[in-house]
Amino acid sequence: MKKLASNEEQLLRGALIPTFIVGLIAIIVSTIVQGLPGLSGALLAQVVVLIYFLVHIFISKLSRNLDPISTMALAMFSYFAKFMLLGAFLWALTKYTSRETIDRTSFGVSAIALTFAWLGGEIASYLKLKTHLPLPHEQRTN
Repeated sequence: MKKLASNEEQLLRGALIPTFIVGLIAIIVSTIVQGLPGLSGALLAQVVVLIYFLVHIFISKLSRNLDPISTMALAMFSYFAKFMLLGAFLWALTKYTSRETIDRTSFGVSAIALTFAWLGGEIASYLKLKTHLPLPHEQRTN
């Protein structure tokens, strides 16, 4: 009997497929337009975006059985940590690499396209899950 995938696995699969397709297109276009620096920029963007969003899926899996306050604290910590690490990474990228090595435009355009692909795939997968939140019953006064 086939085991049903968890919600996180379904979201991950739904997000990875369009992200890899857009990533492949971004790599090809960046390489054609900018050469080897474009290839490096697009590849680096794919790695950064994948790590960023995989951490999000991992945190949601970790917080599945936590109480709402702990879940919120973990989510806020992960967003703050990702924001700070991404800022440090972008600073290091501009400080310690040359434009002849990594094309900044290819990196930026690829990262934005990959982010939209990931979020679009994740939203489409979420809508297919058909999860329903239990709503409190209304008390009727007569």
